[in-house]
Amino acid sequence: DIDCVLTVGGDGTFIQASRRLFGRDLPMLGINMGTLGYLTEVEVQNVEEAVKQLVEGNYTIEERMMLEGSVYRGQKLIGRDIALNDIVIGRDGHLRVVRFKNYVNDVYLNSYNADGIIISTPTGSTGYSLSAGGPIVSPNAAMTIMTPIAPHTLNMRSIIFPAQDVITVEIGKGRHCDCEKGIASFDGDTFIPMVTGDCIQIRQADVKTKILKLNHLSFVEVLRRKMRDS
Repeated sequence: DIDCVLTVGGDGTFIQASRRLFGRDLPMLGINMGTLGYLTEVEVQNVEEAVKQLVEGNYTIEERMMLEGSVYRGQKLIGRDIALNDIVIGRDGHLRVVRFKNYVNDVYLNSYNADGIIISTPTGSTGYSLSAGGPIVSPNAAMTIMTPIAPHTLNMRSIIFPAQDVITVEIGKGRHCDCEKGIASFDGDTFIPMVTGDCIQIRQADVKTKILKLNHLSFVEVLRRKMRDS
């Protein structure tokens, strides 16, 4: 008999709640106790007014796409999880670059050495992906953003794909053809270890996160305010 969920904290708290409530079809409202919040709309001093608006039904519901990542070792599925912001594939252990082989819809795209790769949703475009040089995308769009982390090439930039595309990232061999260790991170909350030859298939999840919106500010206005405050 739950109508909605309130999260109290920052964007990290909101993201954790969205993962734990996956499949429950419950709209969420974030109360910001942090600093820079894109997902937590309500400031703590405005909680009473926000609750009043909820009770009166003065809100809209916005849907955000999520990602599902499945890690395979050969033909065997060794792990699966979901993310609202991003799935990051990076190195595990010593500070050295990893060779990544990338495919889109089972068609080879490219290979390069890098610290990692970020596969993000539009919601996640203002997070880690932005810090790595990725584009800012309106959060209610439907697309997937691939952004390399410190690639060892001068011509590698972010690539945007339609939401229905399936992206596969494979961990390549090390510099001396030895076995590399990597790790797949889901919203920085859960982790699946990977080794050379393992691959992760990332696709749009079947379920979306529902966010309660109490104001009528456009994404451009919210972005301007957050960038000014950061």
